[in-house]
Amino acid sequence: MDDRAIVMGSGHDDLIELTKAWAGTTLAFAIMQTGAANLASLQFIENLLVAAIVCGLGFVVHEVAHQKVAQRFGAKAHFAADNRWLLISIALAFTGFFIAAPGAVWHTGVNDPKRIGQIALAGPLSNYILAVIFLLIYPLIYVVGLDFDLFLTICMVGFSFNAWIGLFNMIPLGPFDGTKVLAWSRLVYGVMVAVGVLLAFVLNRQEFFISVWGWMVGLFLG
Repeated sequence: MDDRAIVMGSGHDDLIELTKAWAGTTLAFAIMQTGAANLASLQFIENLLVAAIVCGLGFVVHEVAHQKVAQRFGAKAHFAADNRWLLISIALAFTGFFIAAPGAVWHTGVNDPKRIGQIALAGPLSNYILAVIFLLIYPLIYVVGLDFDLFLTICMVGFSFNAWIGLFNMIPLGPFDGTKVLAWSRLVYGVMVAVGVLLAFVLNRQEFFISVWGWMVGLFLG
């Protein structure tokens, strides 16, 4: 999500705020995936686990990336969960829709458009990196003998979810990260959108996963 220029009060606790965002987003995604009528099933427990790793991790890493880059530039930066939108996202999940706005990084001390753009860039870029990690990790799991359907699901959903979230945040409107990246560099913006389209639309297919994973397993096993 977007990074915003203001600092929270001294009583602010980033860990608590990130935990709330992780938990709320995880719950909303799991409810949407399972369906309101099936929440008493084991499928909900499995989806909750997948969501915690894939969805929760994707958003938390995204926000921490904003924060760390802002702090690297000397800014004071804190993450604040948006309690209202977390509750709205959970409520909407019962209707089959997933809208996640878990919160935002608030910072002050950076006014240069280039650095503001780089802070914004860190979020979606971290999602692209996570997508690639999920793509590459399954062959390693398979080679060491942990070839379970749950791990397969985590890796496939992890790639797809992070590719989409990264691309979604590059929308060049309003508070989205894409607005600040575009204001800084059209070239960087264009590359980020192209990479997002490649990941989310071209490579986000089961046959691609099978092809890459088969090649990597063959490489590992000689």
